[in-house]
Amino acid sequence: MRVLIKGTGVAGLTAAFELARSGVAVEISERNSEPSRGASFYAGGMLAPWCERESAEEAVLTLGKVALDWWDDATPGLVVRNGTLVVAPARDKVELSRFASRTSGYRWVDEAGIAALEPDLAGRFRSGLYFADEGHLDPRLALKSLYERLCGMGVRFHMGVSVDEQRFDRVVDCTGPAAVGEIPNLRGVRGEMLYLATSEVSLSRPIRLLHPRIPLYIVPREPGRFMVGATMIETDYASAISARSMMEFLNAAYAVHPAFAEAEIIETGTGRRPAYPDNLPKVTEDGRTIFINGAHRHGFLLSPSMARQAVRIICQNLSQKEQDHETSCQWRRA
Repeated sequence: MRVLIKGTGVAGLTAAFELARSGVAVEISERNSEPSRGASFYAGGMLAPWCERESAEEAVLTLGKVALDWWDDATPGLVVRNGTLVVAPARDKVELSRFASRTSGYRWVDEAGIAALEPDLAGRFRSGLYFADEGHLDPRLALKSLYERLCGMGVRFHMGVSVDEQRFDRVVDCTGPAAVGEIPNLRGVRGEMLYLATSEVSLSRPIRLLHPRIPLYIVPREPGRFMVGATMIETDYASAISARSMMEFLNAAYAVHPAFAEAEIIETGTGRRPAYPDNLPKVTEDGRTIFINGAHRHGFLLSPSMARQAVRIICQNLSQKEQDHETSCQWRRA
């Protein structure tokens, strides 16, 4: 069986990897001349199913738990398993209790506990929630690593050229927001982010800052570099980062540590994230095409589970064809 994957974002590459290591012949098409720089490129890369459960359905937790081990296996050495720390200003302590009431997998930490986890935050917050079993990765390094592994597995990439889909037995469409308007009920949600650089702050894990209006997070990358995100704006319009979002990001960073006020803004970015009404991804079929879409803000967290669902569908159909072929041969022999 030959399968064509459409799209080189996180959904496309994870599906290709699962299929390739299941023994399926895979090729990948990308309408751009280089691997996708869409929403996956600007993602936070937090593998945080318990934190995400706070504002999502139970499926985010049950499906997302496999993500850390999956990425550890697919991209060795890139997953950092230092957990997640959730904090709030003293005036917003009620937000911590609300957050805790909607999820699990955490322990409360006091001011001393926060300082033990993140020495640079000593004296900044009186209490927080520590999710020890969560992790994070750098999405750009992860996508690059996965791309290189796929090349090493013999997967062929078609970049910036049209591909005759009729040459393939199945097509897996992972085109993300490009499918808005084509897949019923799929909408675009714009996410915005920025990168800050400073040598005055050191963090070991993602920090989520709770606020009644817009919770934000800071994710450490290489030493001295931090990703700050992310907004969720209900629009399909792709544009540069807004002034309001920029101010909110910088205020949040300053609230976490005043040294961020002197940091360099080295990059800003936006990406359209596809989402269904329930904000959960779906694997659907239409003829010989399988669609994986709607990951919303959970691309790196849920793509492994979505990829495995697609593989089960394809391999089940392949197995059925083999059984039908064997039955046909037996009938002819009889």
